[in-house]
Amino acid sequence: MAQPPILPGIRDDAHTSWPPQELIDSFLGNFDFEFRTGEHVAIEDTEKAQAAARMFRDTLGRYCSGVTVITTVADGKPVGMTCQSFSSVSISPPLVTFLPMKTSRAWAQIQRAGFFAVNFLADGQDGLSNKMASRVEDKFEGLDWTPSKGGAPLFDGIVGHVDCTVEAVHEAGDHYIVVGRVNDLAYATDEAGVSPDPLLYFQGAYRTVR
Repeated sequence: MAQPPILPGIRDDAHTSWPPQELIDSFLGNFDFEFRTGEHVAIEDTEKAQAAARMFRDTLGRYCSGVTVITTVADGKPVGMTCQSFSSVSISPPLVTFLPMKTSRAWAQIQRAGFFAVNFLADGQDGLSNKMASRVEDKFEGLDWTPSKGGAPLFDGIVGHVDCTVEAVHEAGDHYIVVGRVNDLAYATDEAGVSPDPLLYFQGAYRTVR
């Protein structure tokens, strides 16, 4: 299939700094996605639709965001998914939101578990982001983590985390809007009270604040 044309404003060599293609394809919501049995998802696979999708991603890619990993434990096993579409919602009560794709296997497990933690990744944790975005059978192999107060995995070296229960779920196109109630939270600082630099995502590449 022919590749969509490079649109105005995109450098010819931009691909050299991009994460894996499967990460880019799903960065607007959840990275870990597969179709669930019996679920039909309408997908237009035309040149026009691909160009429109690329323009959507390229435009929204101008909005710099943090990178998180959403985790839980389901059936006794840790579950994780990389997620860019995370935001705070309310202080009273304390609510946050993230937007997984409807076809996400990880989200299906998080929904069944009913609880999750959001790990705010730090500069240098792009490898962790990529692994949690992959489709490997055991994403947690070789990784050290500790359970949050709610039981969800927390990784070493993160900027901070929120520990949540699922408060509400709303349909929104090909994604869900998941609202979580924050039950516990914390952030990291060194001896001088300085937090680690965050891992950011901007124009198809990992960045940080420096």
